[in-house]
Amino acid sequence: RYRGLTLVLTFLCYTSYHLSRKPISIVKSQLHPNCSALDPNPRNDSNSSTWCSWAPFDGDNYKELFGALDNAFLVAYAIGMFISGIFGERLPLRYYLSGGMVLSGLFTALFGLGYFWDIHVLWYFIIVQVCNGLVQTTGWPSVVACVGNWFGKGKRGLIMGIWNSHTSVGNILGSLIAGVWVSSAWGLSFVVPGIIIAAVGIICFFFLVEYPEDVGCSPPLHHVMTSNEKDPEAVTSNEGPLSVSGHSGADRSDSPKEPAEEPEAISFLGALRIPGVVEFSLCLLFAKLVSYTFLYWLPLYIVNVAHFGAKEAGDLSTLFDVGGILGGIFAGLISDYTGGRATTCCVMLVIAAPMLFLYNHVGQNGIGTSIAMLIVCGALVNGPYALITTAVSADLGTHESLKGNAKALSTVTAIIDGTGSIGAALGPLLAGLISPTGWNNVFYMLIAADVLACLFLARVVVKEVRGWCGCMVRKRGY
Repeated sequence: RYRGLTLVLTFLCYTSYHLSRKPISIVKSQLHPNCSALDPNPRNDSNSSTWCSWAPFDGDNYKELFGALDNAFLVAYAIGMFISGIFGERLPLRYYLSGGMVLSGLFTALFGLGYFWDIHVLWYFIIVQVCNGLVQTTGWPSVVACVGNWFGKGKRGLIMGIWNSHTSVGNILGSLIAGVWVSSAWGLSFVVPGIIIAAVGIICFFFLVEYPEDVGCSPPLHHVMTSNEKDPEAVTSNEGPLSVSGHSGADRSDSPKEPAEEPEAISFLGALRIPGVVEFSLCLLFAKLVSYTFLYWLPLYIVNVAHFGAKEAGDLSTLFDVGGILGGIFAGLISDYTGGRATTCCVMLVIAAPMLFLYNHVGQNGIGTSIAMLIVCGALVNGPYALITTAVSADLGTHESLKGNAKALSTVTAIIDGTGSIGAALGPLLAGLISPTGWNNVFYMLIAADVLACLFLARVVVKEVRGWCGCMVRKRGY
């Protein structure tokens, strides 16, 4: 029951994080709309083509200003993520997560209050985006650490693959909620999501349980046992006191000295020395570059190439998120069955490269083809991204080299996702610079990033394949 509660609460938490990030992409069209399609200009002294736009986004440089808003958030998020994991290991996760959610709600609402306060200063919106990007880094390391504390390696890939759908669910809900008020009072498109994430943060403060030991449950087994260990999920499925794993309840449940006996949190450099952290971090940099380029530019690409309307393009682009949900579950299931996280990621990335090429050339030939290609591309692009940021991060944060010290989950998760966030900031920026030369060049850039992501995993893949070969030889008795 406690594990189920942890999954539900952390799912709701990160759904609300993404829900609060989505309004900016919806509201952009209202900050600089096509005024000629509206009623006649009621203000004769204003520009006839931009009279309905919201200053300072009413100029010809509005695309650059929108890019500044996006990069203010993404760069602050990438920088803050490397620091966030260090704090996450040293502060109570429940306080850290809930406090970050309340602050995220505050800064999200402040952006929308610019509408009601009639603010037209660019720096106000930039500063709010920077602050929001920094406080939103409290989310990912905290929720992955909480889930990793409750679930051992046995079925972690499948469980986290399903759980990771919160990203797509949050994006979809954020689009729908922001769309309700975008045409009437766009400020509410930010204020309402801000209230939602703050409210979920308060619920998290009262009900989230960080460690199984806090409620008298046995902790999961990660990598501290031998290869003949029992299924970690079978050990942790018992809700009884810790005595079921060989420890007395008096020794582990309520002892005030227990925190002092816990190993110290790992340092930043110590986390980098864990085998696989650097490789998966660099892989995620390029995988997230591809994913976030689709997130920010896919609707515009559909409008320009397939000539759909803005609403139809937005609705169609959600199929990429649907594919991401399926891809995350599939990647988790396969990696659990094979034990090869890196190989699963690499195979999906290898297949993704030609699929991206095909989508660009034949994906807009018909609505049926477009739907199918978007789902397939979403699965292949977001599947490895989801697997690395969830199950792989949790595996590395409880790596056998730590000798039972699980106080590395938050730091490792922050390093991996922080490196990936650099790619998330670079992707949309590069797409904006390359797109004037043609969409083909944008897709060539994405394919190149996909190939680089594969190359950084090559050493880990070789290690996994050798392990499989060694197991087969031993089974045959050679």
